[in-house]
Amino acid sequence: MSNLHVIFGSGQIGSRVARLLLDRGDRVRVVARHPKAPAGAETRAGDARDLAFAAEAATGATTVIDTMSPPYHQWKTDLLPTGTGSLHAATVARARLVALDCLYMYGAPAGPMMETTAIAPRSKKGTLRAELAEHRLAAMRRGDVQVTIGRASDFFGVDLAQSYWSPRAFTRLLAGKPVEHMGDADVLHSYSYADDVARGLVALVDADDATGVWHLPTLPAESTRTLGTRVGVALGVDRVRFTRLSPLLLRALGLFAPAMRELIEMGYQWESPFVLDDSKFRARFGFGATPIDEQIATTVAWIRTLGTAGTGASRQRAA
Repeated sequence: MSNLHVIFGSGQIGSRVARLLLDRGDRVRVVARHPKAPAGAETRAGDARDLAFAAEAATGATTVIDTMSPPYHQWKTDLLPTGTGSLHAATVARARLVALDCLYMYGAPAGPMMETTAIAPRSKKGTLRAELAEHRLAAMRRGDVQVTIGRASDFFGVDLAQSYWSPRAFTRLLAGKPVEHMGDADVLHSYSYADDVARGLVALVDADDATGVWHLPTLPAESTRTLGTRVGVALGVDRVRFTRLSPLLLRALGLFAPAMRELIEMGYQWESPFVLDDSKFRARFGFGATPIDEQIATTVAWIRTLGTAGTGASRQRAA
């Protein structure tokens, strides 16, 4: 009987992890309020905040994998309860918890972010992330459950609706319109390729001894403008431009889309170098991020499905 991996969350990373595990013949159960699972996966529909439901959904699990992330404007009410649900599920099932995390708890560090970088959040969301990580790690210190946390930066890649590099950003680039940006497009900023995030989580799933915090494989940081220009060149767009989203505009947009207001406090990440160090992961697992040319080729092939790329009209508008 193959291992049973119970994945809480069926979004842009959870779905990728599910496919990787299914492709190698493992059993997968996807748990979400409205689960969207690849063919071959079991599903459970429900709310991870309901501890009884979460425990039942993880029955028989070898590993519980938490890829959940509520909408920004719901973090205050939902982030800790959903994270507690997956932790409770793993504890009751006597399974290991492997949880996806971000970098918000580090705040604005003075240098590359390592697993040992001080926890110094400068946002409400960073404080919540720090609290959730400590909740998980404290459970491991008590001997309740084995915990592995995989941290990634902002996502880049195919079909990432909840990312800076979303379909909206790419369709604007295709049309020759400025790509909306949170800060200075010329400062270094690490972007984690979504497929590498999933591969990294699966590697952590397979390594029983890899507990604690790990930074998932990510290429050396370059500027947002450099990454956008790479995409533009591959698409045949002559010039890629960026426009800064001001806090005033975000507040106005927040009247209609509450999540937009929550972006304001995260702007610091694009005002000074925001660099992830993945050397611990590479040393332990022997592989790193997908080469940039492959990332670009795969992403551009998908972008071309969003509209006509490289036309004369597109080039003229981009000029």
